[in-house]
Amino acid sequence: MKNLMDRIGNYQIKPFSKNRRNIVLILKEGWRRHSTHGIIEIDVTKARKLIKDQKKKGKDISFTGFIIKCIAQALSEHKELNALRHGKRKIVIFDDVDVAIPVERSTDSETRPMVYILRKANEKSVLEITKEIRSVQSEKVAESAQLLNKNPTRLERFALNSPFFIKKFLLWLFRRNALLKKKYMGTIGVTSIGMKGRFPGWVVPLGGTTTFLFVLGSIIKKPGVVNDEIKVREYLEITISVDHDVVDGGPLARFVDRLVLLIEEGYGLKDI
Repeated sequence: MKNLMDRIGNYQIKPFSKNRRNIVLILKEGWRRHSTHGIIEIDVTKARKLIKDQKKKGKDISFTGFIIKCIAQALSEHKELNALRHGKRKIVIFDDVDVAIPVERSTDSETRPMVYILRKANEKSVLEITKEIRSVQSEKVAESAQLLNKNPTRLERFALNSPFFIKKFLLWLFRRNALLKKKYMGTIGVTSIGMKGRFPGWVVPLGGTTTFLFVLGSIIKKPGVVNDEIKVREYLEITISVDHDVVDGGPLARFVDRLVLLIEEGYGLKDI
């Protein structure tokens, strides 16, 4: 036994926390979708310059907030894609683009991602979205908290603290009810890997609980062609995961084409 321990070396055992087990449940739910993934690069050189120009004027704009605004605008123009399945035979199309974003919280034992939903992102300006994100990021939460910026109802507290077989049943209900999914999970998801450190390349997710999941990677500099000239440009790497049960290739291509144009032109950044 001593020789075996010598070969293993020093180690530490930590509990697989309830929060981690909750994440496993959500990942299993995402795995059920018939997901297709798009891996794209978007030229954000102009947008980054506009954000820097606004910063000189005293307006510190969140780059992620800008991307969220562009996504919400593109979806509001292609409203049939801002949809969730409802039961086996229906699809619910929503006017409001509610964006679920993860916000990290550090506790004594772990770093915990907590979900916050930006309601009606399509009706808010880039500056309003930025202020809302910054407010949530600076919010102090208790060690026991599992929801951001809201006081849970008695039913919600029961769901969060219930045994896992009940949580699985509740997820089954959410899977079949588009209205519940929108209320608690939003209509789309956006997560930014590139905000947490340099991450060259793309992340292909298992799939999310919403029809669209956008994973923002790093911004990299590389040559690009502008007016038939090669120049150094800044490109954002994005993975788009979409539920193929709801969205087909043609509508997805038209949506992405509009999204790319909005981002490249710096939509919403000029007149703040």
